[in-house]
Amino acid sequence: MTGPSYETLVSYSNTFQMPFIHPGFSQTSHFRPALYGISLRPRYLPAIIDVIKYYGWRGIIYLYDSDEGLLKLQHLFSLVDTNRTLELRAVKRFITVDEANNYLRDIEFNNTYDKKYVILECDALTAKSIIINHVRDIYMGKRNFHFLLTSLVMDDYLNEKVSEFGAVNITGFRILKPATQEFRQFFNHWRKQSDGRQQQQQQQRREPPYDDNRKVPAIISADAAMMYDGAKVLLDTYERLYSRHADTFRSNYRRGEMYNSGYKGIDCRTEPIVKWEHGDNVARFMRKTNINGLTGVLEFDEQGYRQNFSVDVVEMTINSEMAKIAQWTQEKGLTIVPAKYHRVLQEKTKFDNKTYIVTSILEEPYLMMKSEETGETLKGNDRFEGYSKDLADLIANNLQIGYELRLVKDGKYGSLDVISHHGWNGMVGELIRHEADMAIAPLTITSARERVIDFTKPFMSLGISIMIKKPVKKNPGIFSFMNPLSSEIWMCVILSYVGVSVVLFLVSRFSPKEWRYEDTLMGPHVSNDFSFYNSLWFSLGAIMSQGCDVCPRSVPGRIVGSVWWFFTLILLSSYTANLAAFLTVERMVTPINSADDLAKQTEVEYGVLKHGSTMDFFRRSKIAVHQRMWEFMSSKQNVFVNSSKEGIRRVRESKGKYAFLIESTQNDYVNERYPCDTMKVGRNLDAKGYGVATPLGSSIR
Repeated sequence: MTGPSYETLVSYSNTFQMPFIHPGFSQTSHFRPALYGISLRPRYLPAIIDVIKYYGWRGIIYLYDSDEGLLKLQHLFSLVDTNRTLELRAVKRFITVDEANNYLRDIEFNNTYDKKYVILECDALTAKSIIINHVRDIYMGKRNFHFLLTSLVMDDYLNEKVSEFGAVNITGFRILKPATQEFRQFFNHWRKQSDGRQQQQQQQRREPPYDDNRKVPAIISADAAMMYDGAKVLLDTYERLYSRHADTFRSNYRRGEMYNSGYKGIDCRTEPIVKWEHGDNVARFMRKTNINGLTGVLEFDEQGYRQNFSVDVVEMTINSEMAKIAQWTQEKGLTIVPAKYHRVLQEKTKFDNKTYIVTSILEEPYLMMKSEETGETLKGNDRFEGYSKDLADLIANNLQIGYELRLVKDGKYGSLDVISHHGWNGMVGELIRHEADMAIAPLTITSARERVIDFTKPFMSLGISIMIKKPVKKNPGIFSFMNPLSSEIWMCVILSYVGVSVVLFLVSRFSPKEWRYEDTLMGPHVSNDFSFYNSLWFSLGAIMSQGCDVCPRSVPGRIVGSVWWFFTLILLSSYTANLAAFLTVERMVTPINSADDLAKQTEVEYGVLKHGSTMDFFRRSKIAVHQRMWEFMSSKQNVFVNSSKEGIRRVRESKGKYAFLIESTQNDYVNERYPCDTMKVGRNLDAKGYGVATPLGSSIR
C-alpha cells in the first residue's frame, strides 16, 4: 500500500489513535509519520550500498517501476561515501516487463562487451519475469550482466529451484530465517496440513496413496511471512496487555455491544472527534514487542521501525545455485560468509597442451560419414564431413589446438532425465561429466542447458517449424472435364436446359406464327416445327455452339432463344477459360498450414524428437496452443521418434497423416533434397540459435 492509500490509512490512524501493522512503511510519506503503527519490513537500504562496495562496482544501471523506486535511488546516493564515486550510467522507469527487457537489449547492442550491473527496484514477480525473459533471449549476453534485486525476491523461491535463474548472475536479499526453530515448526505444521488436504483429495478421486519421496516442500513468500509475523505481534501484544491489566477492556463490552469513552462504538462523523481510549496504550505495547518470527527477531524502535534485525545476502551465478555469501546487520554492516560452493572467479587465458575431445552427432548436413573411395581408408577426423566438421577445423586452426572428433555415445542431444533421475544424457551429459571438452553440433541454446554448461554466441539462428508430406498431383480422370464447374453448377445447367426447352415448346404451341398450313395427300394439315424433341435439340445446339434446322419465328420464341444463347455464351466462355487451367496447372491444397491447424484436429498426427530441445520447448511452454499440442503428443507416445531421420521417414511414408516438428534449418535442407516430397508450412514457432558448448568454466569457451 503506497501513495494516497497509505496516506489515508496513516491519517485515520493518527486521528483516531488506532494502531495498525503494515508490511512496510512508504518511503514517500515522511511528512506524515505513522504515530500508531509499526513496519514489519526492515530498512536495509545501506545494505545495498555495502553490496555494491563488496563487488567493487563503479557504474550501475537503475531500473524502477514506481515513485518509491526514484526516492530510494536518491537515498542510495545520499549514503554513498564522499570519497568514493559511483556512476549512474542509466536510469529507466518502466511500465511493463517488455519495456524493461527492450531497454536492456538496447544497452547490450550498443555496448556488447562491457560489464552491466543492473539494480532492479520492483516487486518479486516483476523481477522474476524480467530475468527469465533476459535469459531466454538468445541474443543477450549472460556473463556480462549482473542483477542486484532490491526487493525480497529470493525469499519467494527459497525452496524452489528456478532453472532460468541459473543462467545469469543474480544477487538479492533474504529475510526469512529457515534455520530457526520458529521457521521449522511453522514449516512442519504447514506440510502436515498440506499432506492432509492432498490425501483427502486423493481419497475423493480414488487415487493411490501419496509417495513421501515425491513431496514438494511448502513455499512461503516474504510478504506472506511478514503477514504471519504481524499476526503474531498482535497476539503477543494483547497477551502481554491482558497479563498486566486483565480488566482493560471490561468496560468496553456491554450486552454484546462495544463502547468507547462512554459512547457506543467509534463514530468517524461526530464532532468533536472521539479517539479510541486504548489506542495509545496498545501502540506502546506493540512497540515493546521482542519475539522471534519467520523473519527473525521482531523488535521495534519508537518510530515503529524494525531494529536488531539481520538480512542475508544470497547469490546465484552461472556456475552455482543460490547460496548465502554474506549477512548484513545495522551494527556490524556486511559480514562475509565463506562460500561453500564452487565459483569460477577468473577464466584462464592459456589453453592446455592436449588434444581436445569434441563430441557431435550424425545429422545431415551438419555431420555425415564420408564415403571411402576405392583403395582409400579414412581414419580419425577424416571419416567425417559436414558443417560441424568444417566449423571444428576453423576453431582448431584459429586457437591453434588439436582435437579429436567423436560421436556421442547414446546418440542424443541432451536433456534432463526426469523419469530415471540419471541426470543429463546426450552431448550435454558428456560435457557435464567432462567426457568431452566441446560439443560442435546443431545443439540448441536453452536456459536449462545454460544452467549446466556454457555456450558461445549463436552461430546460426533458427526456429521450430512444421514438416509435412508434399501433396501429390493427381492425374486427370475420365470426368476431369467437369472440374471447372462444381456439381451444383452442372445440376443447375441441366435444369436450365430442360426448363428452357419446355418454355420454348409451350411458347411455340400458343403462338400462331409457329403453325404452318400444308396440303398433303391426306388433305390439309397443320404442323409445328417445335415439338418437344425439337425444342430439346434446339437448346442442345445452342449449348454446343452449333446450328439447327429449326428456328423460332414468333417474337416470344425468339426472345426465349436469344436469352438462352446469351446464357450459353457466358457459360462456354467461363468453362473454356477454366478448363485449360484445370488440366495443365497443379493445384496443391495442404491440409495443415499452421500450428493452430495441427492443434484443432486429430486426423494428422504430429511428434518431435525424443530428449531434444523441441520436446522441452513444448513441455515448458505456457502458450495455450502449444500446451494442447503437448497434451496430444503425451497421450500418444508413438508420435515421438528417436532420431530426425526416423521422423523424416515417417513423414514420407505416412501419406500425409503425420507431421514432424523439426528445426527450420534442417527442414529447409531436407525439402531441397531428393526425392523432394516434403515441405515446410507455416511460420516458425519460436526463435533460437545453435551454439558451441563447453563445460562450465572451461578455458576454451
